Amino acid sequence: MEALAATVEDNGGTYFVPAFSGLFAPYWRGDARGAIVGMTRYVNKGHIARATLEATAWQTREVLDAMEADSGVKLKELKVDGGMVYNDLPDAVPGGLSAGAGDPAEGGARRRRSAPPYAAGLAVGFWKNVDDLRSNWGKDAEWKPEMDSATVAKEYAQWKKAVTKTFDWVD
Repeated sequence: MEALAATVEDNGGTYFVPAFSGLFAPYWRGDARGAIVGMTRYVNKGHIARATLEATAWQTREVLDAMEADSGVKLKELKVDGGMVYNDLPDAVPGGLSAGAGDPAEGGARRRRSAPPYAAGLAVGFWKNVDDLRSNWGKDAEWKPEMDSATVAKEYAQWKKAVTKTFDWVD
């Protein structure tokens, strides 16, 4: 998917909202459905692939914003993992996560470590404490924001507009 997304410089004004079963955090809208919006005859499959990768970053940004608003704690860094971090396309995933958060993102996915197994291991006593988890984290990559703040603000606003287009789809 990264190779396809790399065939274009940007999303061409296209946004993909993967609300296939509704929108979860931070919206909690069961009436929403998935959509691809902003398409013109200029848009091709590369733009749609890029918009799909970017959607992950924007969805994560929305959850991070909600967490910061609820907790009053500013995000200092973002640790990311999972298959999506294999995409090194600037400003998509994980670069877009970094740009969206405004802070560097670290990746540990190449070691295939993710939060749910860590939490389960902690719950059953495999890990003695949180310090054991921290000592096991291995940074394989780091991404710095590459998108300028004005572009981030514009793209994020367009993403949020696209999300509203999915509301009230189901009566």
